[in-house]
Amino acid sequence: MASENFRGIVLMVLSMALFAVEDMFLKWAVVDLPVGQVVFASGAFGALVFVLIARSHGHGVFVAVARHPAVVARNIGEMVGTLGYVIALSVVPLTTVSAVLQALPLAITLGAALFMSEQVGWRRWTAIALGFLGVMLVIQPTSDGFSAQALWVLVTVAGLALRDLAARMIPKSCSNAQVSAWGMMAVSTLGILMMAFSGGVRMPDGWETLVLVGALVFGTAGYWAIIAATRTGEVSVVAPFRYTRLVFAMAIGATVFGERPNALTLIGAAIIILSGIYAFAREQARKKAQKQTLS
Repeated sequence: MASENFRGIVLMVLSMALFAVEDMFLKWAVVDLPVGQVVFASGAFGALVFVLIARSHGHGVFVAVARHPAVVARNIGEMVGTLGYVIALSVVPLTTVSAVLQALPLAITLGAALFMSEQVGWRRWTAIALGFLGVMLVIQPTSDGFSAQALWVLVTVAGLALRDLAARMIPKSCSNAQVSAWGMMAVSTLGILMMAFSGGVRMPDGWETLVLVGALVFGTAGYWAIIAATRTGEVSVVAPFRYTRLVFAMAIGATVFGERPNALTLIGAAIIILSGIYAFAREQARKKAQKQTLS
C-alpha cells in the first residue's frame, strides 16, 4: 500500500502541474480567440477522448441513464463552472483564480451539509468559515484595486461544487469515462450557445492553434492523471496534494505573466489551504469512527 500511495501522490501532483499548464494555455487562448470557441474546442476534444475510452470498455454513452437527474445536474454544474472559470482566466490573475479555486472542497462540504443532510460538526463549520474568510482576503472586495470580474471565480466554485455533489448521486453502474464524456458534451454545448449568442468564431492563426492544442492536450492529460491518482492511492493520503496546484499556478503566474500577489492574497491562500486540509482530516476521522462503530 505504501508504494501505491506514493504512486498516487506522484500522479496527483502531476495532474495539478498539468492543470496549471492548461490554465496558462487557456489564458493565452482567450486573449484573441472568442471564449465560446475555446470552450467548445475544449468540450468537444474531451468528449471525443472519453467517448472512445468508454466504448473501449464496452460502455455506451448515448444511453437512458444519461438523462438521470443527477447526471443532468452534474452537467449543469460543469457548464456553469466552465463558464465562470474561462471568463475568470481571461480577466483575473492566474494566482487569484487558482487560490480561490482551492476553496472548492469547503464549498462541497457546505453544500453537503445544507442540501444532503450530511452531519458537519462545529470544527468543520469553523474550517468552512475560515476558508471563506481566506477567499475574501484573496478577492479583497473592499480594496481600491478590486474588480467585480473577480466574482466569476466564485461562480466557478459554485458550479463545480454542484457538479461534484451531483456526482455522488449518479448510479454506481456508470463508469468514470461515461460521466466524463457527458460532462464534456455539456461543455461543448455551452460553447455552441456562447458562439451563437456572441457571434464570435474565427479561424485561429498558427500561434492560437498552438496554444489551443496545448490547452486541450494538457487538460485531458491532467484529467486522466487525477482519475488515476484517486484510483491508485488512498484518498486520505492523495487528496491533500490537490493543493499543489496553487504552487504551480503561482510559479507560472510569476514567471510567465509577471504576477506579484500581495501579502493579503498570500495570507488568504494559506488560510484556504489550511482550512481545507483540516476539514478533510476531520471528515476522514469521522468516517473512520463510523466504521469502528459499525464493526
